[in-house]
Amino acid sequence: MNYVELMNLPCAHGGPAGNARLRVTPEDFVVREWLGFDADGDGDHLLLKVRKRGANTMWVAKQLAKMGKIHPRDVGFAGLKDRDAVAEQSFTVPARSAVPNWLGLTGDGFEVIGAERTRRKLKRGALKGNDFEVVLRDFDGDAAVLEERLQKLASAGVPNYFGPQRFGHNGNNIGTAVAWFEGGPAPERADRGFALSAARSVIFNAVLAERVTAGNWNQLLDGDVVNLNGSGSIFQPEAIDDTLRERCEQLDVHPTGPMWHGDSLLSKGAVAELETQIGRRYAVLADGLAKANMEPERRPLRVPVRELQWRIDGADLHLQFRLQRGSFATAVLHELIGNAFQAETPEADV
Repeated sequence: MNYVELMNLPCAHGGPAGNARLRVTPEDFVVREWLGFDADGDGDHLLLKVRKRGANTMWVAKQLAKMGKIHPRDVGFAGLKDRDAVAEQSFTVPARSAVPNWLGLTGDGFEVIGAERTRRKLKRGALKGNDFEVVLRDFDGDAAVLEERLQKLASAGVPNYFGPQRFGHNGNNIGTAVAWFEGGPAPERADRGFALSAARSVIFNAVLAERVTAGNWNQLLDGDVVNLNGSGSIFQPEAIDDTLRERCEQLDVHPTGPMWHGDSLLSKGAVAELETQIGRRYAVLADGLAKANMEPERRPLRVPVRELQWRIDGADLHLQFRLQRGSFATAVLHELIGNAFQAETPEADV
């Protein structure tokens, strides 16, 4: 299964406006968690805001546990953030930890820049989204085309592709899944989840790519399962009426694609036929996922690009935008430059 071909995904808004260099320095990719809530000001936990550079989330969590003389499982966080970026993310630690004052505490690659009491431990996925600041260096395209494209992204959103990070270095997670599903030994437990996620993501991206090519990735079709924007809520309407079409045009609801698990796709009609056809194309992955007893899930085919701002400084493009959790910044960059999915750009996984 050729990883480069898997990431050769169609653009929705007319193809790339040029090429650029990504992630020349960690400061070229800044991500800040958007939890969607504030600390309670009281409770048995501390909500720590941490700024990190050159350190991944699990490393920071282990260092916080060591400093506080607590078990690593007592440290909570909402999502993983890449090592090769500057990231601000939140952790929780028990208020009973051995550190009397966390604010200003530093470790290898990180600094605690906020600490407040809160009632709940952070759990995976407990955030609304992420804010990004990205610098694209030496952009070589047409500035007028770029301006038009950015305006389009702000109003219409982008295909909600999984980015390269989902698949591991050079697609290694996919290779692990294929080897396992073809009868090889099961991966170690720590790697099993990455393999399953990569397998599901390949099929989802392929379904989305077909709908981008057909021009209906951002339209509701009969048989679609519909997602309510910004939530995990999905529903199957009896029919796609004018009200739903208008809500879809306003980015309030979105069509969805399958996070493959087995026979029940939840979709119907021609939509289900397309998804089944894609499943057959990737039969090794689809069959392996069915045997793994995955839970049925759907993912929106489109993601809005909120609060998009940009400026050009010489040949460098500076971008700021917000994405809801689970979406990838490279999906935005893919609509702007031709090499977004070829570079190992850091991401936030939720």
